[in-house]
Amino acid sequence: MTNQLDRLEKAGLIARRPNPDDRRSMLVTLTEEGLDLVNDTIAPHVDNEARALSPLNQEEQRTLNALLTKLMSGLDTDV
Repeated sequence: MTNQLDRLEKAGLIARRPNPDDRRSMLVTLTEEGLDLVNDTIAPHVDNEARALSPLNQEEQRTLNALLTKLMSGLDTDV
């Protein structure tokens, strides 16, 4: 985790500062550049998701969501 944060910080995407409530930990926040990258990445993802779901009506989308949620819950259990 630290190596990943080091790379993100070096790239200017996050900033770290000591946690005033717990000196053992650090608080991590997105920089303006990091937030811009997230925003630039999210919009195309949301558009792709909407396009993928567009053939389904609302009931079919709810069914798909329920089935995917059920599948994901199975992945969360220890094997």
